[in-house]
This record gives sequence, structure tokens and C-alpha cells, in this order.
Amino acid sequence: MINIEAILNEIQEEIQPYLYQGNIANYIPALAKVNPDQFAMSIILFDGSSYNIGCCDTKFSIQSISKVFTFTKSLNIYSKELYKRVGKEPSGNPFNSLVQLEYEKGIPRNPFINAGAIVVTDTLLSHYKSKDNTFDNVLNFIKNISDNQNISFDKEVCESEYEHGFRNLALANLMKSFGNIDNCVEDVVKTYFKNCSIAMSTKELARAMLFLANHGVDPITNHQYITSSQAKRVNSVMLTCGHYDASGEFAFHVGLPGKSGVGGGIVAVVPKIMSIAVFSPRLNSWGNSLAGTKALELFTTKSGLSIF
Repeated sequence: MINIEAILNEIQEEIQPYLYQGNIANYIPALAKVNPDQFAMSIILFDGSSYNIGCCDTKFSIQSISKVFTFTKSLNIYSKELYKRVGKEPSGNPFNSLVQLEYEKGIPRNPFINAGAIVVTDTLLSHYKSKDNTFDNVLNFIKNISDNQNISFDKEVCESEYEHGFRNLALANLMKSFGNIDNCVEDVVKTYFKNCSIAMSTKELARAMLFLANHGVDPITNHQYITSSQAKRVNSVMLTCGHYDASGEFAFHVGLPGKSGVGGGIVAVVPKIMSIAVFSPRLNSWGNSLAGTKALELFTTKSGLSIF
């Protein structure tokens, strides 16, 4: 068995030069206030063993990592019907591109770009009937999979996103014009922003992803959240689409299904073994945590653990 603790200690030392490269997501003013020099990494095994370095208890805005949880919820409710409204192919374009969306008549390429997550949110809104009920169900799902009832959202981040969310509103309105948004655009986008503003630590995120490393079943509680087939779908879309137009780069260098967020977090799973979460707020040119990506690359290189 690999010595996870020793590997994490090596990573913490080797990652230092990368912590000061990249830029924080200052287009969301509330995120611009975050200390940019932070770093954390957490790993959880199926027996509940936890390994952590850095500020692993610091909560941060999970942003697009929330798309994994909303996609999981919607896939569980709608199954294959969901793919009539959102695809499962890599976009090859920035996460907030309007051009591709118009060219493809309001059908987003996948559930992990902004347009796709907005459609997924719309499907949940149709199912749960109100924006408050929708958000409560998403949050309760996250509380359950992370086995932690103390998770909430950051109101300041949520309001900041909405005040500056013109492009996301444009995406939703464009899709509405193509008939791919059923509910009130404002309700859908506000719910989407609220999901993105959920605040979690790397410890909590690693725990929350464990069921996806085990075919949809939490290996600690033995509770089945989704089917093995659905877990396979979520993981495959994470591998091919989880890092926007840098998903190929991430698969090439890291070799794990993963999902990033502009808050600086990244989650990843090693099937049948563990789940991982990293946090470092400075982003690379694609909008993914620069040091976080490097830390995951170092981990898979040193441990020999990847899906390839």
C-alpha cells in the first residue's frame, strides 16, 4: 500500500512555488476578497481514513463543483430523458460561451459548462416546484453525501454573483428563446448561483465525493444514492468535461475523473479506492486551480494511481 501521508508531505513542499502563480476569479467581487495564497488537500479512503494537508477545514465557495451534485440529482430523477436537453460531449470552448450555444440551438454540450448547469437547475426546479424547495433539496443531498449537516451557502458570494451575472442571465435567456428553459429565468439563475455559493472545506468535499468512487454507494454508510450505471455516467462526464476546455489537459496530466470550480477547488475520484479534494484560489488561464491541478498531477505521479 502506498504511503499517502508521506506523499502528501512531499506535495506540500513541492507545491509552494505554484501557490503564487495564476489569478483569483476577481470577476466575482466576493471571490476577489479571498486570501489567494491558501492551499489544502484532503483524501478519504473507503474505510473512512482521512489524510489532510494545509487549511483543510477552511470553507470556500465550491462554485462549479456544485454541478456534479445537481447533475447527479437530475440524472437520478430524469434518467436518459435529461440528455434531450443537455449533451454529454466536451465543449472545447470557455465555460460561459454564448456562440456555441446559439449555433447548437440552445442545447448545451454538457452539464458542466454554465449553460448546461443552468438547464439542469431548470429540470430540478420543474421537479421540486419552487426555487427554495429546489435549493433545499440540493443542499440536503450534499449534507447527506458528506455526512455533515452543518453545510450552508455564502450569502455574500451568492448576491455578488447575481449582481454581476449578466452573461449567465444571457445564457439562460438565449436558451429560453429556444424553448430549453421551462421556468422563470430569474428563478433558475438565482437558484444556480445559490448552488454555486455553497461553502465547503476540502475535508467535506472529499467525503461528499466518496459515493462516486464506489459505483454510487457510500462505502462508509453503505447507502446507495444512485445506480452503478448513473455513477459511471457522472464519472465519465467529469473525465471528459470536468475542466471546461482544459479537460483534455487534466485527463492527460492527472488521469482521474474530476471537477473544478472557480472558487479554487477541485474534486477527483480514484475508482474503488478514494476520493480527493484540493483547494488553492489562484486559477490558470482556463479557470481551474493552478496549484490544485499541479498537486493532483503530483499525487497520481507519485502514487501511480490513475484510471490509465
